[in-house]
Amino acid sequence: PEGVWQNCTNSAIRRAARQLGQLYDEAIAPSGLKGTQFSLMSQIALAGRDGVALKPLAEALVMDLSALGHTLKPLTRDGLVELIADEKDGRVRRARLTALGMARQEEALTLWRDAQARFDAAFGAERSAEMRALLGFVASPGFAKAFRAGKPDA
Repeated sequence: PEGVWQNCTNSAIRRAARQLGQLYDEAIAPSGLKGTQFSLMSQIALAGRDGVALKPLAEALVMDLSALGHTLKPLTRDGLVELIADEKDGRVRRARLTALGMARQEEALTLWRDAQARFDAAFGAERSAEMRALLGFVASPGFAKAFRAGKPDA
C-alpha cells in the first residue's frame, strides 16, 4: 500500500513504531507490562539501588519531565517503581525499582528476549543491529542540533 510514509521519514518511523509497539506489547503481555513500561523500567534498572534522577532519565528516553511523570504514575501506583529523594540534593527525585518491580522487569525481560529474537529472525540480525544504530543516531542530541540548524550531519 502506498501512502505518505513512503516520502516522509517521520510518518514511516511512526508507522513502524506503532506496529513494533503492538507486536512487542503482545509478546510481553503475560508480564502485565506494556512495552513502554518495560523500556522505562529497564532504563531505571540500569541505575541499580541508587536509582536514577528523573531529569537525566527523561533526557535518555527523549521525553519531557511531564511525560515521564505520566508514564511513571501507574508504575508507582502498582508498587513497581518508587520515587525517592536524592541523598545529596533533596530537591532532586530519583526513580528506582522496588523488589516487585525488579521481579516484574526480569519476567518481562525473558519475554522481550524472545520478541527480540523473533524480530532478528524476521528482519535479519545484522540489519536489526544496523537499524538500532541508525535510530540511536536519530534520537541523539547531535542529530537534533543538526536538524534544527538545517545542516545534514550524517
